[in-house]
Amino acid sequence: MAVTLTPLAKADPNAVEALLDAAFGADRRGRTAYRLREGASAIPALSFAAWEGERLVGTLQSWPVALRAAQGVDQVVMVGPVAVAPDVQNAGIGKALMQALLAAADAAGAGALMMIGDPEYYERFGFTAAPAAGWRIDGPYEQRRLLARVRREVAKEGELISIRHPELVSG
Repeated sequence: MAVTLTPLAKADPNAVEALLDAAFGADRRGRTAYRLREGASAIPALSFAAWEGERLVGTLQSWPVALRAAQGVDQVVMVGPVAVAPDVQNAGIGKALMQALLAAADAAGAGALMMIGDPEYYERFGFTAAPAAGWRIDGPYEQRRLLARVRREVAKEGELISIRHPELVSG
């Protein structure tokens, strides 16, 4: 399948929401990950859309969140949701979106990425549960699914919190 990636900003927000509903269900907004991103704006340079011709078939969004630890508060990037239209899953679209994200994150110097996801899938992209083993989130989640890809020093223990004003957090 030939897929073209663009910045997510080129996609109609209503089409993005429809794709997310199709991929995750209309009840997705009640999940812990959504509450953690609440009030934040997606990071444009780290958010992508995948297109098959004119059809939106995948999206990846990244968000600023904070890790509050004894040493202070540190900004990290929350990856997700990574969504692919149900009828084209397993065609490499998610992989292409993740590869674009990692290249952009590395180029931007975003050294601490985290997500809530399937370790069996995201391990191939360098995300593991080990760096996040001492991190917590308010709300239900499985600790084994709290994953991180860390390329700089980050607290080993702390609470992930929503940030609405990323300029107030160093990182």
